[in-house]
Amino acid sequence: MFILRKYTIIAPVGLSIALLVTGCSESKVSQCQRLITAVNQGTSLIDTNKGKQVTTSLQLSKDLQNVTKSIGELRLTDPKLKEFQSSFVKVFDNLSQSISTAAKALGAAKTAEASSAGREKIQKARKDIDSSLTVAATTAGKQSDVFGNQLNEYCSQPQ
Repeated sequence: MFILRKYTIIAPVGLSIALLVTGCSESKVSQCQRLITAVNQGTSLIDTNKGKQVTTSLQLSKDLQNVTKSIGELRLTDPKLKEFQSSFVKVFDNLSQSISTAAKALGAAKTAEASSAGREKIQKARKDIDSSLTVAATTAGKQSDVFGNQLNEYCSQPQ
């Protein structure tokens, strides 16, 4: 009789612990919200700081690196959300690097002297700015839109 009671107590306790552990795990919805919030912070930075000045662009690049880091540090358990997380880390890292390159080129153009060497420096800077911002817009920008749409679609599906 003693053995039978032992198992009748262990089973409910084990079930309670299992429910407690699964009940405390973070839901897909809350993980989606955290990832979307972090991505929106980066997108908002780009929208509000179009980076027309060198210092603004350099700061934007640093801010985007911080967003990249914060997205990468999210502790997500959903495998699909982890894929999105990795994708957005790459996107914001590429954007940050492109904006940094453009800012440095803009800085070089602003310090160019009024001479033939200065004109060459300005032309090179323009090419660097154009190429880095084109890369940012065509690759990272479009990828961000695609991943954002996919993330919204995934997060809107019922669990």
